[in-house]
Amino acid sequence: MLKRLSSNTINTTIKRSSPKPHHLTPKQPLKMSTRSSTATGKLALVSSLTTHAETHLLKSNPSLKTALSASLSAGLPPITISPLQGQYLALQCKLMGAKTVLEIGTLGGYSTLWFASTGAHVTSIEINPKHRDVAMQNIASAGKDVESRVEVILGAALDVMPRLREEGRKFDFVFLDADWDEQFEYFAEAVKLTRKGGAIYVDNVVRELFEGGDAEGRETLVSRVGGMKGMGVSATMISTVSGWKKDPGEMVDGFLLAVVE
Repeated sequence: MLKRLSSNTINTTIKRSSPKPHHLTPKQPLKMSTRSSTATGKLALVSSLTTHAETHLLKSNPSLKTALSASLSAGLPPITISPLQGQYLALQCKLMGAKTVLEIGTLGGYSTLWFASTGAHVTSIEINPKHRDVAMQNIASAGKDVESRVEVILGAALDVMPRLREEGRKFDFVFLDADWDEQFEYFAEAVKLTRKGGAIYVDNVVRELFEGGDAEGRETLVSRVGGMKGMGVSATMISTVSGWKKDPGEMVDGFLLAVVE
């Protein structure tokens, strides 16, 4: 038979079984968990996570470090790809066995050196003479083997690419990292220069969509590539987040990757 509890006993029982949670006391403010953190909170962690990945996944490469520091010392704009992105591009080339790479936008030659690190022959086009000169110095500093497999052509890409096509050149992988306003024009030329089964990678596509205004109210690279008929191109867009550039507005970006069929 159950013993009847008095009201005093009930009150005492409740008080003893419901202590104040220690994590809500004034001395220990409530900490936001990873699961419940806001998008802003997650972005605040991006830089540290990027450093974590660089520390554990990238091997030391003096030539790449020299290219970055020399480019900054020469006053080139700090718009190069990140080390992790360079590794990703090199892995893409290795996965597809790329022997020839076309790059639009050399800057200081940092991405060029990443492509050359795979053993591929790299043809890079740069419109700015100063950038070309800095890139050539960085490439030469990487050694004769690398220098022998890299050519940097000075000129406007939309002038140079047709000439390469007239020469019968074909490339396994094409990297487009230049003027955002001409992304589609570069892409259309790249399709003609890429072998069947080759790939085209267009950088900064997501940032252009963000910064260019209403994507549905204008023509974009994505919509124009999607509208290409009879050119045998399959493409996708991938969003990325990186702490390489410390400005939160530049942490979210992404690229368009296409295969020529």
